[in-house]
Amino acid sequence: MSRQLFVTLDGPKGAGKTTLLEAMAKVLRADNHKVVRLCEKKSDPWRAETMLLVNQFARHPNLDLERQVCQRLADSRAWITREVLTKQPSDSIILMDRWYPSDAAFRRMVPFAEILQLNIERNVRTPDLHVGVVTAPEISWARAAARTRGLSSTVMHKLEEHAACTQAFEREITGNGWLLCRNEGTLEDAAIQVISEIYRVL
Repeated sequence: MSRQLFVTLDGPKGAGKTTLLEAMAKVLRADNHKVVRLCEKKSDPWRAETMLLVNQFARHPNLDLERQVCQRLADSRAWITREVLTKQPSDSIILMDRWYPSDAAFRRMVPFAEILQLNIERNVRTPDLHVGVVTAPEISWARAAARTRGLSSTVMHKLEEHAACTQAFEREITGNGWLLCRNEGTLEDAAIQVISEIYRVL
């Protein structure tokens, strides 16, 4: 491979996104590809401060506060673009756990078109392949509830909220022409679908 490929996986809580990313990395490495796994949250130097705003929003939802959250996240992605992504090997496949499409699942008031524009204006790197990982809301809700850490969501506490966020996310993924991966069958099937698209992009 002669160029760097940037692939992002986004989705609602419990959709199996991180597990899928791990399975993909294993297959791609077995195929002798250089794979770099990154996580937006862990790469963001200002995530703690941003989460203070998210917690504030959860207690007192309002448009201005959520817009501040969106702006901070876009600023962080711009920093990751400059300071992290540019330092990865030029012939690697970068698998990023969450990027700006995830805002379509978690933001309640700011339209996703506005969020997308915030990221474009800041020169946030556009993935070579956006992957939206979804399941039926009942499935992802049950999966998340079964985890040791539970749903671990600051802004969603009811199945109805989770279902609405899943629908909004799926609508934006489809509307933007990004890859929709329904992770309701076997992990192998989901991994094959995404890896096949990676090879097509390559």
